Amino acid sequence: MTAQPPVLPAPELQPVPELQPIGAPAGAARLGWPRAVLRTSRPRQWPKNLLVFAAPVAAADRGRIEGVGGALVAFVAFTLASCAVYFVNDVADAERDRHHPVKRTRPVASGELAERHALAVAVACVALAETGALLAADAGLAACVTGYLALSFLYCATLKHLPVLELTMLASGFVLRAIGGAAAAAVAPSGWFVLVCSLGALLVAISKRYTELAALGPAAAGHRPCLRRYTPQGLRTAQRVVSVAMIGAYLSWALLNGSRWAADWHLVTVLPLAAALLRFDRLTGRATMARVEDLITRDGPMLGCELVWLMLFVAAGTA
Repeated sequence: MTAQPPVLPAPELQPVPELQPIGAPAGAARLGWPRAVLRTSRPRQWPKNLLVFAAPVAAADRGRIEGVGGALVAFVAFTLASCAVYFVNDVADAERDRHHPVKRTRPVASGELAERHALAVAVACVALAETGALLAADAGLAACVTGYLALSFLYCATLKHLPVLELTMLASGFVLRAIGGAAAAAVAPSGWFVLVCSLGALLVAISKRYTELAALGPAAAGHRPCLRRYTPQGLRTAQRVVSVAMIGAYLSWALLNGSRWAADWHLVTVLPLAAALLRFDRLTGRATMARVEDLITRDGPMLGCELVWLMLFVAAGTA
């Protein structure tokens, strides 16, 4: 009879430690939520809130810029308000963003940031923006912030699906920043100033839609339904018409604003402004997925035109 081999006890299974992503630091999990909140708040978009300084700078008299403190309050208030809009927008567009080649990496769309957390942060940003505007500035700024939030939330809910109207809603956010900065600085902006800001904001809005449609083609309508009503040729033509109108409004503002000496300096600033608009037209003409804001703030020749314009504009204010 053959001897049976001894039965050995099964080795005790040890729990497998949870694996971390390759290259991820040990504290990545702890930093994940704050990083997701910061990414959703879009820090790269915050510079657009510098528009609140436009009216105080434009009204500068012999180098004196009045109301800088109020403008700083407006900058913080609009930064918080715009962050709230980004959080709400990402929740509303989460499902659509998951099918977008770039937006699918957004924290809400990718699941990195829970939707309820995004909405809670949005509520906190709204409360801080409104409270700060009321306590540190005046009712005018608070009204502009409230108007901006109301229009932006309406835009996120329904208006962004209505062609043409959605462009005006998108542009209105920029105009309200400029008017809010003027209210906080106690500066009365001229009608020409408001018109220049409005046309510039509309130009940016049209350019956003053109670059989306040109880069994604027919698939663009799947990510933004209103694009079905636009054509690349129509948007391109509108962009150039608005650019010419903006130059005309700027010339009118330069001729009618301030002293004769300051007006001469302001007329000189039309040259770098026109060069910047031509460069912007060329950049947006490329089928690119780059953000329009990046084209304005990260292109070397564009930054050069903007710097020359700013230097001449400041010189006019000190004349």
